[in-house]
Amino acid sequence: MSAIKRYENIMEHLMAHREVSVTDLAARLGVTGKTIRQDLEKLEAKGVLIRTHGGAILANENYSGLLQEHAPSGKQKDEKRRAAECALRLIEPNDIIALDSGSTTLEMARLLDNAPYTVITNDLYIIGELIKKDQIRLVVPGGYRSRNLLVNEEVGSFLRKLNVQKAFLSTTGIHAEYGFTIFTQMHVEQKRAMIEAAKQVFCVADNSKFDKCALITFAGLHEMTSIITDPDLPEDTMKKYQDLGVKIERFSSV
Repeated sequence: MSAIKRYENIMEHLMAHREVSVTDLAARLGVTGKTIRQDLEKLEAKGVLIRTHGGAILANENYSGLLQEHAPSGKQKDEKRRAAECALRLIEPNDIIALDSGSTTLEMARLLDNAPYTVITNDLYIIGELIKKDQIRLVVPGGYRSRNLLVNEEVGSFLRKLNVQKAFLSTTGIHAEYGFTIFTQMHVEQKRAMIEAAKQVFCVADNSKFDKCALITFAGLHEMTSIITDPDLPEDTMKKYQDLGVKIERFSSV
């Protein structure tokens, strides 16, 4: 098993249980305790966990972004809704849009009017919301089910052939140094394809995602047209990213 795959497994187990032990991880992944301790040291350097005696705990309880067994939780529910409302104001009649997998993009799908849009997605929860809206043309790249996603090796090639006007991407963390980050390598190709296919690319994220860092960078800060967030993003945090040349939009729902 490659190091990056071990990191993904460690973080998936940690996010499910909030605490892990070296002994359990070594048995689960079929490697030595020394290898796990080295992995935990590297992950701690990334800021995603904190090592403890014999194991590790999550560095931040608000981390999300791994493939989910069940529908996304209600964490930051109001903030996600307001970020989604902000993003929906950018969608125009007859737009062709791509919705990445994520809790805030799912909220966008729930709030999206039943109107003649074209929506590209492979998230089963988003598909479940949009299939109820008969005026929306739903485009699904297809593939086999991996938890809440349909995945296949050709998804990147398929997406790059499409004329997408606006892509709305999710992220686990937004960081001044590391950019937009996630925990799962399998998401990277789809996200990169959406970025390359779309005329405009927006990251939709509630305020809890700022100043967080996950394992893998999928985009730099300047690859997004703007970051769309909720009104509760602190002014000093907003200014820090704006000083780096990042456009941030945070409209209230009133």
